[in-house]
Amino acid sequence: MSGQRPVVPGFHPDPSICRVGDTYWLVTSSFEYAPGVPLFRSDDLRSWEQAGHVLDRPSQLDVSAAGPSGGVFAPTLRYHDGRFWMITTNWSDEGGQLLVWADDPAGPWSEPVRIPGAIGIDPDLAWDDAGTCLMTYAGFGPNGGEGIVQSAIDPLTGEVLTERRWIWSGTGGKFPEGPHLYRIGDWWYLLIAEGGTERGHAVTIARGPSPQGPFEASPNGPLVTHRGTDLPVQNTGHADLVQRPDGSWALVYHGVRPRGSSPEWHVLGRETFADEIGWRDGWPVVTGHVEPATAADAVVREELSGRELPPSWVAASAFPEEVLSHAEGGRLVRPVGDRPGFAGRRQEHLYARARARVSVDGVGGLSVRIDPRHALDLEVDGGVVRAVWAVGDVRHVLGERPVDGEVELGFRMAPTEGHEFSTARGPDRVLAGVEGPDGLEVLGEVDGRYVSTEVAGGMTGRLVGVWCARGAVVLRSFEYAGSDDPAVVGGGPAGPEPWAR
Repeated sequence: MSGQRPVVPGFHPDPSICRVGDTYWLVTSSFEYAPGVPLFRSDDLRSWEQAGHVLDRPSQLDVSAAGPSGGVFAPTLRYHDGRFWMITTNWSDEGGQLLVWADDPAGPWSEPVRIPGAIGIDPDLAWDDAGTCLMTYAGFGPNGGEGIVQSAIDPLTGEVLTERRWIWSGTGGKFPEGPHLYRIGDWWYLLIAEGGTERGHAVTIARGPSPQGPFEASPNGPLVTHRGTDLPVQNTGHADLVQRPDGSWALVYHGVRPRGSSPEWHVLGRETFADEIGWRDGWPVVTGHVEPATAADAVVREELSGRELPPSWVAASAFPEEVLSHAEGGRLVRPVGDRPGFAGRRQEHLYARARARVSVDGVGGLSVRIDPRHALDLEVDGGVVRAVWAVGDVRHVLGERPVDGEVELGFRMAPTEGHEFSTARGPDRVLAGVEGPDGLEVLGEVDGRYVSTEVAGGMTGRLVGVWCARGAVVLRSFEYAGSDDPAVVGGGPAGPEPWAR
């Protein structure tokens, strides 16, 4: 796969960034998954490691009522007066904006302060010259209309100190949102997303003499947009600026890597990309890409070992501890109340393999999914393993075979096949089956478009993980291997094994 690659791959949208000393910190949206707001650390903007999550305990975050693409929307991360601050919206409760702080971003983060009167999404924090904290966000409702609004707040109590005022609605694109406000030199700059988070997405910027404006749009047009191009990265938007220690600037933003025949599909969700920024006549301009440090053919491997889950693991509408518990020789997977339990990790590469060894006393197994209604499940039930394709309200059994006791289940996210201009050419192929001495015994295969955001809708991306709908599943082992090079992990069922060290 040629072209620009993400610095934080997989479903990591709406990035927000700040720098303290030589270290950069970045957070992204998490929607219905918990822990919430994944946190990353870097010293060069190219190589990032996950440092944990900001909302890492149930007292900070309730996603129990969050369905697909509910929960935590876009966060903002800032450093001010010796503290780190993170503000976001939990769209699945009625508590309003959610604000936490920490002396060390690695944690612990405070219990949340809620701001219930500010109806909207994508809150930003900035401090004016007098030290007043300003919350700028995409406001909803008849008083604010559609656009970017602002109020002064007390960040320690959540008290709204001023009436909200409209400050800008962008350059004409739909859904002006994702604002970030900066003091740079003599000007206040307001960076927003507009055009919708699909193919028309864009980053626009304006400046004014005060944090309340009036704001004048850049004469250069959008700072970032790939709309109407054939670039391999599309849906580019929702950005944040950061200054390096040497005075140079960079931009992080999200985008998708669609593939397949027209109109194309993306399966990994919105990923975090980065660009170099220069300044021309007082306005930021993109001067190049910031590329990841790893090569496209590098293989990322992850396997569960020890008592602690990797920070990459999350659960749907629950915390992982509600789905997974320790059992002799593995982990016990159970439903959450009256609904199936799911826990797993993001598919972060264009091509990947995953396998899990399980024993099932009930109904459960392994899944590749956008959400429960758009998935390919390996379901073990009553001594039989089935490949079950879920698309909307339809669940179709693609194939099955008997199993006796413990079984190793596997997926391949492999290259698509067919003529380049064939409408049958999807983004990839998802193969599901049972691992054996000769590789993967395929029970079913699905065109990857049916496990894509364009089909499922919403704002997330693929995850692969374990699930249980009834009884219990004992997860003995789990392994993931991914690469953007199909020759490394994207071969057929009996292709090269990425598990070998």
